[in-house]
Amino acid sequence: MFIEQIELVDFRNYARASFSLTAETTAIVGRNGQGKTNVAEAMAFLATLDSFRQVPTAALVRDGAESAFIRATVRHDDGRELLVEVEIPRQGRVNVLVNKQRLPRTRDLVGVLRVSVFSPDDLDLVKGAPSERRRFVDDALVSLAAKNDALRLELDRVIRQRNTLLRQCGGRLTDEVGFSLDVWDERLASVGDEIGQARATLLAQLQPMVEEAYQQVAGIPVAVALRYEPEWRRSGLAAALSASRRDDVRRGVSTVGPHRDDIELFLGSMPARTHASQGEMRSLALSLRLAVHRLVARTTDMTPLLVLDDVLSELDPGRCEALLAHLPPGQVVITTASPLPPAARPDRVITIEAGQVQA
Repeated sequence: MFIEQIELVDFRNYARASFSLTAETTAIVGRNGQGKTNVAEAMAFLATLDSFRQVPTAALVRDGAESAFIRATVRHDDGRELLVEVEIPRQGRVNVLVNKQRLPRTRDLVGVLRVSVFSPDDLDLVKGAPSERRRFVDDALVSLAAKNDALRLELDRVIRQRNTLLRQCGGRLTDEVGFSLDVWDERLASVGDEIGQARATLLAQLQPMVEEAYQQVAGIPVAVALRYEPEWRRSGLAAALSASRRDDVRRGVSTVGPHRDDIELFLGSMPARTHASQGEMRSLALSLRLAVHRLVARTTDMTPLLVLDDVLSELDPGRCEALLAHLPPGQVVITTASPLPPAARPDRVITIEAGQVQA
């Protein structure tokens, strides 16, 4: 599967631009601030309807425009050609068409296009807040199976409703509040236990793949551990919610559940977040992305498009060459403001300047 052509209209700094990509490696080059990452963001948005830069959709619309548009021709390995069109209004819901047919749900896009993005911000997977690691794991689950998107949305809905109830009760656990909490706790325990099991299963699959990728990128064998051991999973979420109820009512927020979990990353016996060097953190972040990319390709029989967004300039020459040497097969798009390393060997180079493709 690969993107043959992508067109941007009023997207970020692009009034209108079109890009023809090869089925192998395309490099998009230009000075900083010219719009290279915006192209990468558009490709990823087609697959997830979300920005990997974690910004509101309104930020994707060019100043002065009411909507942005992304159109792409996607060719699958079996020869099928799909036209994917996305309208991003400044206000309101994003609209998606595949071969001119409207898609009612985001998760219906999962089988159409998959995209893996490596960016400098991936360092936050290691040294950032727990929410960064939760998002990484849950995004991987959605890439593997569309049903996991519904599961994540249901968790968000239940937590939101339960927190609303906790805020409204004013710190008083009345019989009426207790009855309402029983209803929401039952639903939260069900969806939460399911998400917890899905996360644990995924991380068990990923751990040896991350360790292998780390050795390839860093050039040295190091034991890597991904630990997901929230306290509530020992007795089940229902029991944990019951034990935390009075504290939740007092604080007005849900203090226990998958929305508060962390995934601990270890290099050797030491926590990577506090003990790894910058180079080790970067290698581990790349290894996490590589492992998920490979697992998705193996599990779904659909190799995702791989986007390296200004990653090569962040690596020392040895790690850069090692990453390029161990990229999985399939379409690769590299964006860079620095000279391309010899190992990149792109089939096509596109130069961007001020939101324009240069001849």
